[in-house]
Amino acid sequence: MTPEELKNMQVDKVVDARGTSCPGPILAAKKSIVEVQVGQVMEVLASDAGTKKDLPAWCKKTGHEFLGMFEDAGDIKLYIKRTK
Repeated sequence: MTPEELKNMQVDKVVDARGTSCPGPILAAKKSIVEVQVGQVMEVLASDAGTKKDLPAWCKKTGHEFLGMFEDAGDIKLYIKRTK
Protein backbone atom coordinates (compact mmCIF):
# COMPACT_ATOMS: atom_id res chain seq x y z
CA MET A 1 0.00 0.00 0.00
CA THR A 2 1.13 3.54 -0.63
CA PRO A 3 1.74 5.95 2.25
CA GLU A 4 -1.33 7.92 1.13
CA GLU A 5 -3.51 4.79 1.28
CA LEU A 6 -2.12 3.98 4.73
CA LYS A 7 -2.83 7.52 5.97
CA ASN A 8 -6.47 7.20 4.91
CA MET A 9 -6.94 3.68 6.28
CA GLN A 10 -9.52 2.96 8.99
CA VAL A 11 -7.49 1.85 12.02
CA ASP A 12 -9.10 -0.19 14.79
CA LYS A 13 -6.33 0.15 17.39
CA VAL A 14 -3.28 2.39 17.82
CA VAL A 15 -0.29 1.06 19.74
CA ASP A 16 2.16 3.74 20.86
CA ALA A 17 5.63 2.19 21.20
CA ARG A 18 7.53 5.44 20.65
CA GLY A 19 10.48 5.86 22.95
CA THR A 20 11.09 2.12 23.29
CA SER A 21 13.88 0.23 21.60
CA CYS A 22 14.00 -3.36 20.43
CA PRO A 23 12.21 -5.50 21.46
CA GLY A 24 9.73 -2.95 22.88
CA PRO A 25 7.70 -2.29 19.71
CA ILE A 26 7.45 -6.01 18.92
CA LEU A 27 6.33 -6.84 22.46
CA ALA A 28 3.74 -4.06 22.31
CA ALA A 29 2.43 -5.41 18.99
CA LYS A 30 2.33 -8.97 20.32
CA LYS A 31 0.38 -7.89 23.40
CA SER A 32 -2.05 -5.71 21.46
CA ILE A 33 -2.81 -7.90 18.43
CA VAL A 34 -5.14 -10.05 20.54
CA GLU A 35 -7.19 -6.93 21.34
CA VAL A 36 -8.36 -6.55 17.73
CA GLN A 37 -10.62 -8.91 15.80
CA VAL A 38 -9.50 -10.97 12.81
CA GLY A 39 -9.55 -8.67 9.78
CA GLN A 40 -9.06 -5.50 11.81
CA VAL A 41 -6.07 -3.19 11.41
CA MET A 42 -3.63 -2.09 14.07
CA GLU A 43 -1.31 0.91 13.72
CA VAL A 44 2.00 0.73 15.59
CA LEU A 45 3.79 4.02 16.30
CA ALA A 46 7.52 3.60 16.79
CA SER A 47 10.67 5.69 16.95
CA ASP A 48 13.26 2.88 16.82
CA ALA A 49 14.52 2.44 13.23
CA GLY A 50 14.99 -1.30 13.79
CA THR A 51 11.22 -1.67 13.95
CA LYS A 52 11.07 -1.09 10.16
CA LYS A 53 12.55 -4.55 9.59
CA ASP A 54 11.60 -6.28 12.86
CA LEU A 55 7.83 -5.78 12.66
CA PRO A 56 7.44 -7.10 9.08
CA ALA A 57 9.54 -10.13 10.10
CA TRP A 58 7.34 -10.67 13.17
CA CYS A 59 4.23 -10.52 10.97
CA LYS A 60 5.69 -13.10 8.60
CA LYS A 61 6.58 -15.37 11.52
CA THR A 62 3.16 -15.08 13.19
CA GLY A 63 1.06 -15.11 10.02
CA HIS A 64 -0.41 -11.62 10.32
CA GLU A 65 -0.49 -9.37 7.26
CA PHE A 66 1.97 -6.48 7.19
CA LEU A 67 0.25 -3.74 5.18
CA GLY A 68 3.08 -1.20 5.04
CA MET A 69 4.74 1.70 6.78
CA PHE A 70 5.76 5.31 6.38
CA GLU A 71 7.52 7.99 8.40
CA ASP A 72 5.70 11.09 9.58
CA ALA A 73 7.31 13.90 11.58
CA GLY A 74 9.97 11.57 13.01
CA ASP A 75 7.55 8.77 13.87
CA ILE A 76 7.41 5.44 12.08
CA LYS A 77 3.84 4.29 11.45
CA LEU A 78 3.41 0.60 10.70
CA TYR A 79 0.17 -1.19 9.83
CA ILE A 80 -0.78 -4.80 10.59
CA LYS A 81 -3.96 -6.71 9.76
CA ARG A 82 -4.81 -9.52 12.15
CA THR A 83 -5.35 -12.72 10.17
CA LYS A 84 -5.97 -15.34 12.84
